[in-house]
Amino acid sequence: MADKKQSPNKSTNSQPLADSSSTSQTLPTTSATATSSAAASRKKLTLIPLIFLIYFEVAGGPYGEEPAVQAAGPLLAIVGFIVFPFIWSVPEALITAELSTAFPGDGGFVIWADRAFGPFWGSLMGTWKLLSGVINIAAFPVLCIDYIKKIAPPLESGWPRRIAVFSSTLLLALLNYVGLTIVGYVAVVLAFLSLLPFILMTFIAIPKIHPHRWLSLGDKGVKKDWNLYLNTLFWNLNFWDNVSTLAGEVENPQKTFPMALFVSVIFTCVSYLIPLLAVIGAVDVEQSAWGSGFHAQAAGIIAGKWLKILLEIGSCLSGIGLFEAQLSSSAYQILGMAEIGILPKFFATRAKWFNTPWIGIVICTAISLAVSYMNFTDIVASANFIYSLGMLLEFSAFIWLRWKHPGIKRPFQVPLRLPALILMCLIPSAFLVVLMVFTHKMVLVVSAVMTAAGIVWFGLMKVCKNKKILEFNPPLDAIEES
Repeated sequence: MADKKQSPNKSTNSQPLADSSSTSQTLPTTSATATSSAAASRKKLTLIPLIFLIYFEVAGGPYGEEPAVQAAGPLLAIVGFIVFPFIWSVPEALITAELSTAFPGDGGFVIWADRAFGPFWGSLMGTWKLLSGVINIAAFPVLCIDYIKKIAPPLESGWPRRIAVFSSTLLLALLNYVGLTIVGYVAVVLAFLSLLPFILMTFIAIPKIHPHRWLSLGDKGVKKDWNLYLNTLFWNLNFWDNVSTLAGEVENPQKTFPMALFVSVIFTCVSYLIPLLAVIGAVDVEQSAWGSGFHAQAAGIIAGKWLKILLEIGSCLSGIGLFEAQLSSSAYQILGMAEIGILPKFFATRAKWFNTPWIGIVICTAISLAVSYMNFTDIVASANFIYSLGMLLEFSAFIWLRWKHPGIKRPFQVPLRLPALILMCLIPSAFLVVLMVFTHKMVLVVSAVMTAAGIVWFGLMKVCKNKKILEFNPPLDAIEES
């Protein structure tokens, strides 16, 4: 969920397009089915749905930003949502724009790692990103229930909560099965409806705002929880690269991707910062009150119960959008990995009626259900740590491809030379290291086990290829670029 600042405005608007007449290396960029008649006949995502899919990949509204205030106080929460986009979100969005247009195939970051370092690293990237994605997916029904339980107390715990999480997950997965273009247009509607209560709350709060509250460092004697603070910022402001796994489903991705990322960066930034400023300035409560779901209580304080209910409904709608967007990216990641020969060909099977990656949808839904009964903080911390490993590999792949393959045709290119690009990647990488240092021991253990499982899985797939136990598509090196 991410907040994007004006800096990317400049960056993305002023990006020079790569000279198509320049010498370019013809590295494979598209999926194995990209030239098939089925791929050609598929209905593609256009600009507007893609903007809102990116928005829900990253943000989905201010829901979930509240713990930043609880962890470090109002001032540091505000500063975090202003500064963090510059050191994390902008670099990630720019890298996504460049590499998605250079390698416009389903699989996204898996293709980038494979092109840079080979199939082992592509497979490991796929493991890390897929696991972080489905763990993140599991958080959205949980977050939604956390809002709803305030008006439906039985959902606080026990079997009613378990049934609510289980049934909502299955229903949302079914919607994803119907089709990506439908999910994209649903995202447009959900974004408007979920943000409407915040727009109303902000306008009603304006006369009640006391600007000095923005400068508060928090209640006296309350120790700052840096782990919660950093994880909240990171979880709300990352996952820009998730949309890269949908590149093969986008109409004219070389032009559509940069523009969609540019618009969504600005839109997301505003959707986070303005409501945060309004609530902090208008509501005087103890710092400890700022837990997940506090915006709903703030709406009741500012305008009354009617707005509180509207905001809680909005949280559910936002949760639907978040779930749908990120389930799409994870499912298409599995499809893309099969199309480039990292997974067996069977995993690229599409539904006959809706042409969606139904196997990927089933796998991601099953894994997310398996972890959906963790508490919200643990879900966020686990997703962040595994995602951090993938991002370190992604930054490395980006720099390596620029250094070793400068002639690749890049319809969109970050307008910086290699030393500046290294610095651009080092700053968010340093943050990742800090974030990982502050994590819990259990998260370290879980991440080590998942990484080991990913390595074993790669070895197993290699054996299956060599023994011809399963059928695989040819690897990227064997695919000629059109």
